[in-house]
Amino acid sequence: MMKFTKQDFFVLVGGMIIYVVDIGVDFWVASRYFCQGQYSWSILILCFRGLSSIITQIFSYEWFKNDWEGTDTGKLKLVLLVHLFHCGIFIRYWFALKYGCQVAFKQASSRSASEADLSNFIQKQAVDAVTDITMLRVFKTFLETTPQLFLQIYILMEHGKTHFFQYAAIIMSFCGISLSMVDYQISLRKSLPDKDEFRVLSKFMYLFYKLLTITSWILSISLIILLSVRISVILMVFLWICGFTWTLKQHTTFCKSKKMEYLYRTVVGIILIFSFFNIKGRRTKVCISIYYATHTVVTLGILFVYIFWKPSIIKETCFTIVSILTISSLVLGIIFLVVYYGHLHPTTYCRPQACSDEVDGVAGQRERVKTDRFPNFLM
Repeated sequence: MMKFTKQDFFVLVGGMIIYVVDIGVDFWVASRYFCQGQYSWSILILCFRGLSSIITQIFSYEWFKNDWEGTDTGKLKLVLLVHLFHCGIFIRYWFALKYGCQVAFKQASSRSASEADLSNFIQKQAVDAVTDITMLRVFKTFLETTPQLFLQIYILMEHGKTHFFQYAAIIMSFCGISLSMVDYQISLRKSLPDKDEFRVLSKFMYLFYKLLTITSWILSISLIILLSVRISVILMVFLWICGFTWTLKQHTTFCKSKKMEYLYRTVVGIILIFSFFNIKGRRTKVCISIYYATHTVVTLGILFVYIFWKPSIIKETCFTIVSILTISSLVLGIIFLVVYYGHLHPTTYCRPQACSDEVDGVAGQRERVKTDRFPNFLM
């Protein structure tokens, strides 16, 4: 496991600030739409925020309950109360900042064996706290940020009227998606044994691969929503069913209870609508090829449907710009994907004994409370 550095500490502080600003921007945008009489858009934004918050609070509390199993029940009741007020993420930020400050700013000096063991323990606590936050932010990104981005792009394309708060919401959405994906990869490498360091070039390659492929997909779905809301809903539900079914076939064992496991698989199904993840840590050359080949076919299909369904729209400048952005983002995203996985992605995921079927099976489930959650999360 890699060390928690001063840079990691300041990135954590920055992430917390962005999280708070994001909440403020959501309520600001919702209030602006409400004042303009656009009540449905305001309600949709608040619904996306509320749904993602509820699900992340459920997972956060369950993880606290698993980690603190056998401890003081009074402490758990207090944590439950905080989560009921949708503030559980701030408890996690408190623990991450507390442990991170201890290890990032400790004095470099000769220490005894017991002090070194204590330092390593706190180091692990800091990394584990950050990985939990990262996992929750991934959930939030695809349950709230991405749907809001769909909504904002649809409003701009449908009505043409633009306001500063709309651009602010779109910028915050793209920043949230980008940072959560990069933070996820950084935390993955810090948590898993023998994981290679995530170097600067790798970070940028991974960032552009995810950002560009997701951007292309969001623009494609936005075009479908503009054409027919019913068709777009049917497409999204179909894609979720495919993702959920694939997750079921992987036999994931991330959660201790069956109910939480099915909730987890439901969330993963939603994530797979927008971006590919390897949920079992196995080689996925075939799966990822099929995934993005399907995305390419669907994206081209959407553009052809527009051309034949509404031929008059081809002459519009807006459609031309969106089409060029969609195709170019997809092509560049796939190029970055090939370069990243071909030259910059670590080939060593974990030790051989850590990669055995037992880790993600029954034996691994018995030890999950005592070890990291990340080896059983999206990889």
